[in-house]
Amino acid sequence: MFTLPKLSFDYNALEPHIDAKTMEIHHTKHHQGYTNKLNKALEDKGEDGISIKEILKSVSKHGTAIRNNGGGYYNHSLFWEILTPNGKGMPSGNFKSKFEETFGTLQNFKEHFSNAAATRFGSGWAWLSVDANGELFVSSTPNQDNPLMDVVEEKGTPILGIDVWEHAYYLNYQNRRPDYINAFFKVINWEKVSGNYDIALKTKSQTT
Repeated sequence: MFTLPKLSFDYNALEPHIDAKTMEIHHTKHHQGYTNKLNKALEDKGEDGISIKEILKSVSKHGTAIRNNGGGYYNHSLFWEILTPNGKGMPSGNFKSKFEETFGTLQNFKEHFSNAAATRFGSGWAWLSVDANGELFVSSTPNQDNPLMDVVEEKGTPILGIDVWEHAYYLNYQNRRPDYINAFFKVINWEKVSGNYDIALKTKSQTT
């Protein structure tokens, strides 16, 4: 049974970059909805006790309800964790070295990542992930898919993601997705992203 994760900040903490009402609706309505529907779909299949990552890694064996709602549950759980008021830190430690090796500068990464998010047709996500060789890559996925899933082309472990569904930004930004993407960079918790990278590498080494 999965539960809606609590946020580490108040709904208004990300203003003016992301407004309180959008955050509240996003968390209590959309994410709660994915959580409830995932639990119902797993209950109907008689499955319990399996981790969300294991579900997603073999999502092709499950139905559409588990793919969509399992993705929605996982994606949003990661999304909340990498947000913080006023931004926090810069890429650090092992992640900083790999980040600079891959993208050169933060500005280069921002342009690459922003393009992936802005050009995702319709609803979906853009990601920074770690592949099976420990390399960083940027990708985007439709709907609630993510790089963990065995049905996507570019597979890996997400360490940073941006929700580009309209429900993530509709009250402040309406149809202005590029403005929302730009604001997102002002509330990234880079310390958390750096930690996610270390965890991804550790997990990879334990499975190889």
